[in-house]
Amino acid sequence: MIVDVVMPKMGESITEGTILEWRKKVGDAIELDEILLEIGTDKVDSEIPSPTAGVLVEIIGEPNQVMDVGAVIARVETDADSAQPIESAPKKEEVEPAPEPVETVKEEEPIPTTPPPVSSPPATSGEKKFFTPVVNKIASENGIGTDELMTIPGSGKGGRVTKLDILTYLKTRTGAPAAAPAPSPTTAPPPSSAPAFTGDEARVEMDHMRKLIADHMRASLDTSAHVYVMTEVDMTAIVNFVDANNDAFYKKEGYSLTYTPFIVQACVKALTAHPDMNASIDGSSIVYHKNVNVGMAVAVDKGLMVPVLSKCEELNFLGICRKVRDLVVRTRNKQLNPDELQGSTFSISNFGVFNVTMGTPIINQPNVGILGVGAVKKRPVVIETNEGDTIGIKSMMFLSLGFDHRLVDGAGGSQFIESVRQNLETMNVESLI
Repeated sequence: MIVDVVMPKMGESITEGTILEWRKKVGDAIELDEILLEIGTDKVDSEIPSPTAGVLVEIIGEPNQVMDVGAVIARVETDADSAQPIESAPKKEEVEPAPEPVETVKEEEPIPTTPPPVSSPPATSGEKKFFTPVVNKIASENGIGTDELMTIPGSGKGGRVTKLDILTYLKTRTGAPAAAPAPSPTTAPPPSSAPAFTGDEARVEMDHMRKLIADHMRASLDTSAHVYVMTEVDMTAIVNFVDANNDAFYKKEGYSLTYTPFIVQACVKALTAHPDMNASIDGSSIVYHKNVNVGMAVAVDKGLMVPVLSKCEELNFLGICRKVRDLVVRTRNKQLNPDELQGSTFSISNFGVFNVTMGTPIINQPNVGILGVGAVKKRPVVIETNEGDTIGIKSMMFLSLGFDHRLVDGAGGSQFIESVRQNLETMNVESLI
């Protein structure tokens, strides 16, 4: 039986999608939930799994073609023995683009397995893989965290972990890793490889995501009157708490405890106390938002995405931890719904993961504020006591706040970032988990 594959509805406001890349070609066998193609919308690029197992017999939508939601983009024959390519498919295959686009596709193919031209074992540190929904589901049901999932050798294309791989692993699994990896704010993708030069320069067309980022950032600078204030935070108590509790947290949750949830919680408390920073501007009107929806910048291959932690004021600390982890994993695995990339009322950009001390991020429209988070580093600082001043070693972190001067003045911005600082330094960490 032939099953139609249609352009999926990726969100309430999404009416069309662009086909970016086919991961399978006509005649290839495909499993249920195995990645079939990648599509892009004006919000997000997503990997689309096959709705059925079988053989791909026809590709209707070509790369870079824009198609309406619900339109048939391919067909799969569920009976492998009777699968025959449909007449129209070879014609579409024959109309191949010029050599340049073919080379571009080949350069982008390593994305699912991230480490570029390095032939290292699949479980090396820093490597990133993408996992199909069925593999993620099995892992979740059996308490397998992403770090452990990364250690499973994959037999699929490009080292991808298949359903059979994880089921085989479960038969020999003796338990979760005893010790947690060293905590870090988030895992950064590796730097992109250099382009192939022909002469003195290399000209490469921007991919879909980079075009969206370029338009969004330029529009933000044209819209908001950007102003920045900075402060430094004593993170010693939080750092010591994470170091002491990371192993126990990892054994319970399956992932490491990081500084990000602490920062999010401190911001949520400050945003409820400073409603102007949790607002947006619509013409000459100020729109105050009831909920605190924090956009969290996540670095991905060749770009940046900002998934939204909705209604943070309703979450406790552990809820924030789980929500942050879930969004980061699904963002990197291209499993986000476009609706999860909109509706933010404030944003956080953590460039400290790249060991950067301080930065001035661009406001994520239509927000009026964005917090930049630097790396936590030990430094000698002056400690004031009743007996006199001394010098000690503290874990310090710089915060920068970008705000829209159309709504927030210098006093308001300064008061907000001071509130975040105080929330972090006075947080009762022992009662959090």
